[in-house]
Amino acid sequence: MSGVMVLVEHRRGEIREITWEMLAKAQELSSSLGVEVQAVLIGRGLSGMAQELRPFCHRVLVAEEEGLEAFNSEPYQQVLGRLIEERRPVLLMIGHTAQGMDLAPSLAAALDLPLATDCYEFGLKDGRLWAHRQMYGGKLSAEVSSEAPTKVVTVRTGSFDPEGLREVGGEVEEIKVRLDPFPWKRFLEYVEAPPGEVDITQAEVIVSVGRGIGGPENLGLAEELARALGGVLACSRPVADKKWLPKDRQVGTSGKTVKPKLYIALGISGAFQHIVGMKQSGLILAINKDPKAPIFQVAHYGIVGDLFQVVPALVAKVRERKGG
Repeated sequence: MSGVMVLVEHRRGEIREITWEMLAKAQELSSSLGVEVQAVLIGRGLSGMAQELRPFCHRVLVAEEEGLEAFNSEPYQQVLGRLIEERRPVLLMIGHTAQGMDLAPSLAAALDLPLATDCYEFGLKDGRLWAHRQMYGGKLSAEVSSEAPTKVVTVRTGSFDPEGLREVGGEVEEIKVRLDPFPWKRFLEYVEAPPGEVDITQAEVIVSVGRGIGGPENLGLAEELARALGGVLACSRPVADKKWLPKDRQVGTSGKTVKPKLYIALGISGAFQHIVGMKQSGLILAINKDPKAPIFQVAHYGIVGDLFQVVPALVAKVRERKGG
């Protein structure tokens, strides 16, 4: 086994957060297997990113060539395919993002490799991959496995904490790229999606509401707490489904993954699909009148009580601490 490979996802000269999350998991696996962590960096003008990655990998494999300036699944597949055939990694990790969903299936099919998609936990034992992923819209969690020499997984955003990354003092290795000339899809330009009113993924404080809020007429109470804390309002899926808040405020597997410094869950029971989207928050406070609500299993602090009594008291205390 030559190592655990991580495909570096980057955009406009910046390494995306999913890469650091995958590297944290790769370091854990490499320690138990006694193999290298190898980051694969594909593109143009990569020297800065290569140096940024180098301390956290045993080896950064850099592939630079004209035509790789922007992500394109077809030339990426060529580069990765040849690397896998030459180096035979035990595992290749790709982010379960728009890029990863475009690339991973065709790469695995071309090389006849097993592929497990949208994994939120996985490991290797005695050469066998086991991976956990959701099925049927999150209603079931399945364990899949493979004993093939090389496996491919796509990794769900927010599944692993990059805070635990340690420096291993690696090296940068440039690899020769041979791209077959054929009519690839052409990259024209990068267009940002129209922003919503609020980007909850960038917020440091989130106050999130569930069915326990009762109805849209009570959202003002949660919004008042969010405003007092300098945060934003978010929600669980039932609230978005009822259109009490827009879809871009939804946290969870069918919404957005968030990692604020503070996450306050108001009247959210804590279905698995919601917890996956917020479990990496720095501090989680849950308020729910049901002491057996699953949200308390991931919360750092919990208040069992009526949110309509607790939230006004919290707002008053926050304002008192801020001097009115």
